[in-house]
Amino acid sequence: MAEDIADLVVTGGPVHTADVGAWAEGFAVRDGTIVAVGAAREVESWCGPGTRRLDLAGRLAMPGLIDGHVHLGIGGTQLALELPLLPTDTPDEVLVKVRDWAGRLEPGEWIIGGILGSGTYAALNSPEMLRRLDEASLGHPLLLRDDTMHNRQVNSAALAAMGVDHDTPDPPGGTYARDAEGRLTGGLWELTGMEAEDAAKEAQRDPHGRLVTALRAAFQRMRQLGCTSFQDAATMAHQLAALRDIERAGDLTAWIVASLPATAFIEAGAVGEELFARAPAYRSEQIRPDFVKFVLDGVPTTRTTALLTPYRCCGEHDDPEHRGTPYWTLDELVTGLRRCAELGLGAKIHATGDASVRLALDAAEIVRRDPGSQPIVQIAHPSFIAPEDIPRFAELNVHADACPFMWHPSPLVDGIARHVPVETMERIWPFKDLLATGALIAGGSDWPVGLPELNPWLGIETMVTRSAPEEQDDPRRINPDQAISRERAVAAFTSASAKALGIDDLTGALRPGLSADFLVLDRNIFEVPATQIHNTTVEQTYFRGERVH
Repeated sequence: MAEDIADLVVTGGPVHTADVGAWAEGFAVRDGTIVAVGAAREVESWCGPGTRRLDLAGRLAMPGLIDGHVHLGIGGTQLALELPLLPTDTPDEVLVKVRDWAGRLEPGEWIIGGILGSGTYAALNSPEMLRRLDEASLGHPLLLRDDTMHNRQVNSAALAAMGVDHDTPDPPGGTYARDAEGRLTGGLWELTGMEAEDAAKEAQRDPHGRLVTALRAAFQRMRQLGCTSFQDAATMAHQLAALRDIERAGDLTAWIVASLPATAFIEAGAVGEELFARAPAYRSEQIRPDFVKFVLDGVPTTRTTALLTPYRCCGEHDDPEHRGTPYWTLDELVTGLRRCAELGLGAKIHATGDASVRLALDAAEIVRRDPGSQPIVQIAHPSFIAPEDIPRFAELNVHADACPFMWHPSPLVDGIARHVPVETMERIWPFKDLLATGALIAGGSDWPVGLPELNPWLGIETMVTRSAPEEQDDPRRINPDQAISRERAVAAFTSASAKALGIDDLTGALRPGLSADFLVLDRNIFEVPATQIHNTTVEQTYFRGERVH
């Protein structure tokens, strides 16, 4: 019968289904959906005259990866349109690259780029470096992003375009960095960076066309890496419009879950209730504006993360009792989560410190007592969790959004360690303990935050090793007792992430009824030495049963 004939049958190699411990010899696909998974003989029975056959020739097949925390528009724009900087670049190297880039631009065009490593960003924050940046940028306004994506470095032309001078007061939630004498350094902390982004955007020609170009570049790179689903971590209306145009052109080769900012964050534009009201117009089968983004604190390198114990004193003017202050009160966050429940939306809560993580869990505990609809709740970036709060993730059905890849030695982790108390750093990213309680861990890159190059296979490898890639020749391990198995690490980027995103009825595993989103790899990542996983090449990527890479 025609309904028993598959469009595609895949056999000839090991198939990891992403259900922990589950393997198969092949699977069959019809109309973009998996219809059978199991022994080779079973799935081959679905073959008919028009069935395509994919012989794995011994290679591993597995589900497409899910990046549970990514900034597609920003990452794609950096990839396609902006000055590329490495977090290891010194200030002098940054100046050379800025001057070279400036020479390519039309008069008045902004220099926009990143990423600056935390150490470089700090070194640029002085009136003298501001003067040197002014010279290197050849009269162009300049905006550079740091590796946390919470801060910016601009030059004098950009400050002028923003309408900022030495007498401009700091706005709520942001800081214009100044030296000890009160002189502007060009550093923009937290929400003042959004003002620079807004000024740069106003100067752009065809911002919608730029964004479409950027998103296409992001998707192309993601297909090469094997990612077929994403949760965009802060999605504005203009990005939803660009995604819709790409989908209408038939070029959207991924499932997209959008996170709608509850308050101003990173980019200018409608947020909160105005954005919640506009977003449903962009909903489609593949575009799902299903989450609200809450930001409870900042990042450790600017000492805006909310901690239970005081920061380390790094300078003579540091407050020995400083712990950081959450941006939301408990009552405000409870109200926000209840609004999510009313709208049928989930919550992605940025909380990088153990104090802000506790605040998020406290709010979730209150809302979980409510009758009726319950929102999916994720806590994003929970690097630091008080030991007594670890069991609460599973108890409250709160998912850990593990991102970015900071569970191995890196310049960003070293920058954090300069500020965070030693005893707090020693329990960073407690994956093993979370899993032991039954909690769900979803993997995410936070691309382009802190990443010179996106590589989800590095994320999987370092969950297992807690070590830097061999090429870095760094013998350190970060909290190695919290290393987890390969299957659990893969699940964090497939089946577990699908559940955290609310799309486990669509994708995330190779199982009948789910979308045929799968990869063919150049190596079996479950058999090669763990230190080789980051070198994995995706030979083929399929989305809904069609090859897209």
